[in-house]
Amino acid sequence: MKEWNITKESELLSFLLSVDISHKKAKTLLKYRKVKVNGNVQTKYNFLLKRNDHLIIDYRNHQNSEHLEILYEDKNLIAVNKKAGLLTISTLKEKEKTLYHLVSDYCKSVSPKQKIFVLHRLDRETSGIVMFAKNKKIKEYLQKNWDQLVQKRGYIAVIEGVPSKSKDTITSYLYESANQRVYCSHNAQKGKKAITQYELIKKNEKYSILDIEIKTGRKNQIRVQMQSLGHPIVGDKKYGSNQNVFHRLALHADEFIFIHPQTKKIIKIECPIHFHI
Repeated sequence: MKEWNITKESELLSFLLSVDISHKKAKTLLKYRKVKVNGNVQTKYNFLLKRNDHLIIDYRNHQNSEHLEILYEDKNLIAVNKKAGLLTISTLKEKEKTLYHLVSDYCKSVSPKQKIFVLHRLDRETSGIVMFAKNKKIKEYLQKNWDQLVQKRGYIAVIEGVPSKSKDTITSYLYESANQRVYCSHNAQKGKKAITQYELIKKNEKYSILDIEIKTGRKNQIRVQMQSLGHPIVGDKKYGSNQNVFHRLALHADEFIFIHPQTKKIIKIECPIHFHI
């Protein structure tokens, strides 16, 4: 979403062209009712904008961005909802069909020279909140001060069975094998420290829904630690699950709270999901 306070009278199309929106893009935004002036949708290119009018362009769920769900956006950062099964960034095997590619296309459709930078990732099978920076300076500052600025990374997961404790903190050390599988150890010399907190919020005879917060961001962290408890995440064939009732990995990043690196305000991003058991 982008917004402006109009400072001088002009036609709507002329204004859109003046803020680096292409003629084709402007026509598309008007056609799909993405432009609002003073809260009202405007579709006419010759609509007369007046001084002090408030103009908003809402890019969320735009068909040209393949239904990219934007959860938060400002001039420095953009957070989106990654769908399960979509890579965050490219690999040797997959270059084009990635979240990075979708977000980059969207940002360039607004400003052709706009670049984006990866701040963190989610596993391909995991859905939920992923945030990107729009300039290198913000990216480097956030990554350098990640532990101080990021206050919460929350997840919802469905696991097999019911854990012995309804609330707990899991601390272990994770290491990766040559075949890219991650293992859990209690030997501090063997891997990187991983800390995960969970709380049971719902259960039945076969499954439990957990509210999870990670204190570290290791590869496959939640998945491996849940397997180590004997309660793998539903749909996680790689880490021991024999169930696939949701036809996907039942893990979703639903909350991200951070201190904005420029404004210093606390920003809370939420992306709820409902797993029914």
